[in-house]
Amino acid sequence: MSEKLKVGVLGGTGMVGQRFISLLEDHPWFEVTTIAASPRSAGKTYEEAVGGRWKMDKPMPEAVKKIVVMNVNEVEAVASQVDFVFSAVDMTKEEIQKIEEAYAKTETPVVSNNSAHRWTPDVPMIVPEINAEHTAVIEAQKKRLGTSRGFIAVKPNCSIQSYAPALTAWKEFEPYEVVATTYQAISGAGKTFADWPEMEGNIIPYIGGEEEKSEKEPLRIWGKVEDGVIKPAASPVITCQCIRVPVLNGHTAAAFVKFRKKATKEELIDRLVHFSGEPQRLGLPSAPKQFIQYLEEDNRPQVSLDVDFENGMGISVGRLREDTVYDWKFVGLSHNTVRGAAGGAILCAELLKAQGYIAKK
Repeated sequence: MSEKLKVGVLGGTGMVGQRFISLLEDHPWFEVTTIAASPRSAGKTYEEAVGGRWKMDKPMPEAVKKIVVMNVNEVEAVASQVDFVFSAVDMTKEEIQKIEEAYAKTETPVVSNNSAHRWTPDVPMIVPEINAEHTAVIEAQKKRLGTSRGFIAVKPNCSIQSYAPALTAWKEFEPYEVVATTYQAISGAGKTFADWPEMEGNIIPYIGGEEEKSEKEPLRIWGKVEDGVIKPAASPVITCQCIRVPVLNGHTAAAFVKFRKKATKEELIDRLVHFSGEPQRLGLPSAPKQFIQYLEEDNRPQVSLDVDFENGMGISVGRLREDTVYDWKFVGLSHNTVRGAAGGAILCAELLKAQGYIAKK
């Protein structure tokens, strides 16, 4: 066991923190040795701190039950126990920015699920299959922070995973205008139906801050590292509406695309199913073998049938057809708390380890 990197989970008692802990059970490279949370959980065992609020389908891993939760604000104490941390803290944007930087300055890499640093110019926001090369910006960030191995890397919003991978696969056809509507699961708000009974049989046409993220974040992922910062791409222009729907896990997107170059349906499907990136080339432990699957049936992708494709790390696309106003339209589906949150962050950490940015202290 000692060969594995020691991992801390910041904000380990919340829903995303629980997903990290669940997914990291039996991980070949990483071992959860430290869990930190708010002062009210500190000093309790993880099992006591979570109590009846365990929200995963799988039972709580035995290995973490007796870990005594630390106070997330005691940065030096937590950092001294681990090689790197995953961050899923629930605080204000300013507090998150401050605490993640504080951890990085203790020479502890931070891989964050939070949105606070997604627009910090020298913090890479990574979907490992799409922009693995953005980790190069870490060198500039370390200079700014005055660190030799401490840095922050983040993953993007869960909503974009249902359409951005497909648009990336179609880059050669030059998509320039996209309309997307996302239908987002309640676990994205950290809730289950037990916590949020008023969502049963209901739709809420608003998710705070989500539309701006869904429109802008893909452009940063498609950007370039220049002069020690990430310069976002200028196109395609994306407009989005984000709707909360009564589904536990799985964000669905209906998207319409205009391309500068003509493409056939066969070409578009071919590019989807053959699209892969660094995680597949490197054989990273959490990488899906097939990143994007295309489903031919008219009634797919469906949450109940397809959300767990590739253990929740794959993207499912279907209903690709020509459009009367735009060129093409399609429906995408991704698992919002696996690929879209903790799983995506774990894959990001695996990439950073493979690239040499994360190592034993």
